[in-house]
Amino acid sequence: MHRPLPVRGIPLRALAPNAVTALALCSGLTGIRFAIGGEWERAVLMVLLAGVLDGIDGRVARILRGESRFGAELDSLSDAISFGVSPALIMYLWALLNEPRVGWIVSLIYAVFTALRLARFNARIDVVDQPHKSAGFLTGIPAPAGAGLAMLPLYAWIWSGEEIFRSPWIVAPWVAFVAFLMVSSLATFSWSSLKLRRNIRFEVIVALVVVAAALVSAPWQTLTMVCVAYLVTLPFSIRSYGRIKRQREAAATRT
Repeated sequence: MHRPLPVRGIPLRALAPNAVTALALCSGLTGIRFAIGGEWERAVLMVLLAGVLDGIDGRVARILRGESRFGAELDSLSDAISFGVSPALIMYLWALLNEPRVGWIVSLIYAVFTALRLARFNARIDVVDQPHKSAGFLTGIPAPAGAGLAMLPLYAWIWSGEEIFRSPWIVAPWVAFVAFLMVSSLATFSWSSLKLRRNIRFEVIVALVVVAAALVSAPWQTLTMVCVAYLVTLPFSIRSYGRIKRQREAAATRT
């Protein structure tokens, strides 16, 4: 009679990336807590910290070889809350509360669209035929970038003090527009699609150092400029993917 094999526990290398993901989730939820107390700068910083942790957990998993299906599902749930629910509630409590009907509808749209984007990503994760992914592009803007863009009026309000940026009739259309960008089929740049020439690598390092220094000395102005710069890249990413698509179609017709 064979004895059943003992069930092994989860290795530590699989727990480490999940712990980082859980920290990202805690950070996003803490942003809501600060928003309820009217501490807008801290609320934004918590969401941004969640974005940093979200970028780290996958790399930690790959380095430690701790990838798991559980970790992938936890990451999606964390993203839905940290970059969907949290920014939606922060923007609602900050500006949209004065127009509760329209404001709540827009907040729901943003949170639901974030979840739909993540669901679409998970549903297609094992699909072989993904034109955008195979070319090194993303479909729509990712959830962390969407959260950062959605809070752009809040950045501008913090450093300028201009109440116009807090107007519900400016914030509501902007948040809805960012939600549309997340679920759109637009091809957007990913890290794998950005390839640097060897002769400009030093200049890029210098630019990154300048941006890091600007974030320390003038964080809100810098975040505003980063958001604007990201928006400027969208037409270029669409054009770049269009060129690759035409090249593929031409190669297909030749064969």
